[in-house]
Amino acid sequence: MKLQEAKQEFVDAWGTFGTQWGINRTMAQIHALLMVSDEALTTDEIMDQLQISRGNANMNLRALIDWELVSRKHKKGERIEYFEAEKDIWKVAVRIIRERRKKEIDPMRKTIKGLMDIEDKAQNKESAKAFLTLLKDIEDFANAADKITDKLVLSDKGWFFISLMKMMS
Repeated sequence: MKLQEAKQEFVDAWGTFGTQWGINRTMAQIHALLMVSDEALTTDEIMDQLQISRGNANMNLRALIDWELVSRKHKKGERIEYFEAEKDIWKVAVRIIRERRKKEIDPMRKTIKGLMDIEDKAQNKESAKAFLTLLKDIEDFANAADKITDKLVLSDKGWFFISLMKMMS
């Protein structure tokens, strides 16, 4: 397989993986394209290589910038914006985890907390107790996931891999 073919296959595969991580295929493909590019790319170059519209490219580039997976670059003497991806996969993983936490764990915790205030607990004692136990279990799980996420986000990759190897042995 030639290098360009391998890079294209990576872009396609990363797009598929992205949908499983909660982002759209195009956003993941743009990210992959920028990761495998030797130089920063313009919006037009991204549009051309992925055969996507300007609106689609701009919307997904903004999202990638918000996630801190892509940054804008300017070349001296040029007015056009260039984009490059974070290529340290550890940093990429940590940033994706941080964003997923904001979109999934935090809202779940807020919803659970709001549901725990049941007005008719006394009238529906057993049913209310079972419901509150379920909510508490979900809250405990979310808190544990949050703590694990904190440790992962704050750790370095050396610590993580050593800890993972200890757990597996």
